Amino acid sequence: MEQPRLITDSFPRRLRRRRPGRAPGTGKGKGKGTGCPPVPAAEEPPGAGPDRSVLEMLRSFDLAWEYGPCTGITRLQRWERAQALGLSPPDKVRDALLEHKDDPSVIYNLWHEYEL
Repeated sequence: MEQPRLITDSFPRRLRRRRPGRAPGTGKGKGKGTGCPPVPAAEEPPGAGPDRSVLEMLRSFDLAWEYGPCTGITRLQRWERAQALGLSPPDKVRDALLEHKDDPSVIYNLWHEYEL
C-alpha cells in the first residue's frame, strides 16, 4: 500500500545559508541572552490622557447595545440618554467621561471617524 504524499515532497529541500557574523545555533529565539535587551515600557507623564483600562471600559460601553445606538452622539450624550430611559448605565463610565472631558479619545465613540 502506498503512503500518502506530503506537500513538501513536491518541493526540493533547500539548506539555509548562514548569515555572516553569526555563530551557528544563535539564530532568532535560540537560547537565552541572544538578541537585544528588552526595552523598558515608556511611562506616560501624568495628565497625558486616560490609561488603557479606562479606554477599554469605554470601548465596552460603546459595544453594549443595551444602552442604545451610539453613532452620531458623544459618549456622554449616550450615557445621559440611557439614564433618562431608565437603562442604568455604569456610573464609572460617566465619572471617566467627566474626568477626561477634554480628550477626544474619551469624548467620541469607536465609530466617530467613520462617515454615516
